[in-house]
Amino acid sequence: MLTIGELASYAGVTVRAVRHYHAKGLLPEPERDHSGYRRYDAGAVVELIRIRTLAEAGVPLTRVRELLRADEEEFAAAITDIDKRLRAEIRERQRHRERIARLASGDSLALPSEVVEYLDRLRALGVDERIVQAERDGWIPLAAHSPERVPEWMARKREQIADPRLVDFYLTLGRALDRADDDPRLVELADKLAAYITRVADERGEDYVDDTDIESPLVKLMDTLAFDTVPPARRLIELLKQRGWTGWTKLERVAPTPGTAPR
Repeated sequence: MLTIGELASYAGVTVRAVRHYHAKGLLPEPERDHSGYRRYDAGAVVELIRIRTLAEAGVPLTRVRELLRADEEEFAAAITDIDKRLRAEIRERQRHRERIARLASGDSLALPSEVVEYLDRLRALGVDERIVQAERDGWIPLAAHSPERVPEWMARKREQIADPRLVDFYLTLGRALDRADDDPRLVELADKLAAYITRVADERGEDYVDDTDIESPLVKLMDTLAFDTVPPARRLIELLKQRGWTGWTKLERVAPTPGTAPR
């Protein structure tokens, strides 16, 4: 026979916990012996371990009481449900860990993994970090707005950055970041970008160039984020409009500005 301290020790709980379970009616209190002490048998150890295990799994004590009184079939079904819930919680916590790891590495907590991989690919190609940051900041609201479309957009982005012409544009833009708005090399960059966009639109269709299908306020927000991070982009868009295209986040074909010959 065991004292309450020995019972608690064998079951891996505190004496206070044993008394709490007594008070809640989960663990029957044995009669006191002739010395005035309560003595517990092996069955009490098994029962206490069952109570502790259920409680540690997050089962409310009221539910623990029901399970202890359930027959074998009901108990097994309840344990299966508890295990299913715990597995779901583990998966959710693992997702939290992955997001925290991305945050620690400098990427946004709000970004899906495929966007993080895309940004890492830009870095590997040697794209200026300020451009990568502009891309990242733009993807945060876009992914939050239409998370179901991120895989589709990312598949297209991966295909596009496999094109050396677009990679060359990114690299050239990076070299233009510290130039003044009147730098003639921005004109050369606008020529290259307009030629690339027009060629792709003619070959693949304008939907391939842009199919974000997002509201105007969000487009303006994302454009502002990009222009704040990459100031030459605003001047580049003005030059691009003269060459038949407008927009940064959402590209659209327009009539070239009168007096400016398309390149």
